[in-house]
Amino acid sequence: MDDRERLKKILLEKSYREGTFTLTSGKKSDFYIDCKQTTLSAEGAYLCGKLLFKLISREPDLKAVGGMTLGADPLVTAVSVVSYLEGSPIPAFIIRKEPKGHGTGSWIEGKSNIPAGSFVALVEDVVTTGGTLIKAIERTQLEGYRVGGVFALVDREEGGAQLLSEHGFKLVSLFTRTELLS
Repeated sequence: MDDRERLKKILLEKSYREGTFTLTSGKKSDFYIDCKQTTLSAEGAYLCGKLLFKLISREPDLKAVGGMTLGADPLVTAVSVVSYLEGSPIPAFIIRKEPKGHGTGSWIEGKSNIPAGSFVALVEDVVTTGGTLIKAIERTQLEGYRVGGVFALVDREEGGAQLLSEHGFKLVSLFTRTELLS
């Protein structure tokens, strides 16, 4: 079984649930994908990091990987660690939900590892409407970085890719909902 198929199996076992759920967007859904159950497992984190790094490394201008806390935290760490193991280290950064209340007042943790003006990749675990990624893009740009790629584990295929496209960004996901459930 290749890495992508293995990750799919882990996502379905650990992260996919059917029932009635309210999503971050406020939408109701008959299924939920709690990727943290996968990204916080050793094998799941490694596979996520490896597969996302493979996608990110296709864009040689990307100098860092980041995302909105909390969903992206294990992902950015996994990608950064795998990048080091692969001999092409890229630093990670985390985007706060609120700007730091003291000191620098920054939206981003990890800035000292990233040259000003760098092109960066943003990652997200699950994309539904794309609202969280738009916030992440805006906050990253406010801090002086340029978003050169947007990546996700799972695209629920509920408008997120379209919203990002309307803002000039292409969403690249490891799985769409259709692919995950096929």
